[in-house]
Amino acid sequence: MSERERVSTFILRNVRPLGGDAVDIAVTDGVITEIGEGLSGDEIVDGGGHLVLPGLVDLHTHLREPGREDAETVRTGSQAAALGGFTCVHAMANTDPVADTAGVVEQVYRLGVEHGYCDVQPVGAVTVGLAGERLAELGAMATSAAGVRVFSDDGKCVSDAVLMRRALEYVKAFDGVIAQHAQEPRLTEGAQMNEGPLSGELGLTGWPAVAEEAIIARDVLLAEHVGSRLHVCHLSTRGSVEIVRWAKSRGIDVTAEVTPHHLLLTDDLVRSYDPIYKVNPPLRSADDVAAVREGLADGTIDIVATDHAPHPMEDKECEWNVAAFGMLGLETALSVVQQTMVDTGAIGWDRVAEAMSAAPARIGRVSGHGRPLAVGEPANLVVYDPTARRTVEPAASASLSRNTPYAGLELPGRVVATFLRGRPTVLGGTLSPEGVLS
Repeated sequence: MSERERVSTFILRNVRPLGGDAVDIAVTDGVITEIGEGLSGDEIVDGGGHLVLPGLVDLHTHLREPGREDAETVRTGSQAAALGGFTCVHAMANTDPVADTAGVVEQVYRLGVEHGYCDVQPVGAVTVGLAGERLAELGAMATSAAGVRVFSDDGKCVSDAVLMRRALEYVKAFDGVIAQHAQEPRLTEGAQMNEGPLSGELGLTGWPAVAEEAIIARDVLLAEHVGSRLHVCHLSTRGSVEIVRWAKSRGIDVTAEVTPHHLLLTDDLVRSYDPIYKVNPPLRSADDVAAVREGLADGTIDIVATDHAPHPMEDKECEWNVAAFGMLGLETALSVVQQTMVDTGAIGWDRVAEAMSAAPARIGRVSGHGRPLAVGEPANLVVYDPTARRTVEPAASASLSRNTPYAGLELPGRVVATFLRGRPTVLGGTLSPEGVLS
């Protein structure tokens, strides 16, 4: 074999899989080929004794392209993802034009391949134009080059029960899942923050927990009735956790996600009237935060998903009532989960790997991600230093937007390196100049 044809092997030296004993990991041609001690290869990458996890998978990312490239692009969003330790993200459909056809989802998919910082798996809209009136081209998106398996009108609820039933029935044909934005529109008209004593005190229209819980209750029963898969986006209340727990005990095929910000932040921050804390669903009470942490720890809530929602400065630096809903999340997700769940002793790193890699990959039906750290598996990896401390600086973000609720906050942990199919997208905490071409 000529030198040019020779396949090189790199060694990820001195890393701790899921926080266990230190080992070396050998990677050849994008695949883990050996795990042991004292391994040799063509290139050595020092892991510094840090933790190594399977590359993270986000089931809920807003990349804004096409249509709002002033807020984010597939390139900048996937760079932010790589810096956060993600090797695959699911791009939500509320773009302009809406990702409701095979053509649009293929465009987003190919942009992800072109930039190469992480795999970008498009999410297809459930209804045409997110209008909630008729089903989008679900089958065409499923059989497109993008191979869509997750469908969501996220940002809007599929509130029509008949339409929701039809969508759940339709996706059974290709093992798809409907990811529901649970928000009863009539109960949240003009809503600005969590409904409770504080909303009355601040004079902001309240967003009742029952608006979320009523849709989840309806949809788990619909999913049971038609025998289909349902995924609940950004669950945020104690009642929602209890409904999902009941549904799972009944054997209903439902999964649920919680965002990092709903694990950490409470509605008391709205006292500042700073729109950086305006998000959909809203920040909830301390009791709700405790409940979603419990739900994530006991497996009622399957995954953590960022709901990364970039917005340009003018859409956030304005009066609360007219500000956009949403927060950045990709670059801080793992740190927030460490602070709220690992450092508190609620879960270990094995559960983090399940909730932020394996389970979202299963739900989204993406192969090659969320796999065990084992010989023969794809080398999608993140090296993470949980002992580090860092202060969040919005200007340092790879995102085009700066609407992080953690600005100036010290968070634990730091992503040291991210590998996509054995090639570094991040080394030493710094982005590689170019992504990894598939």
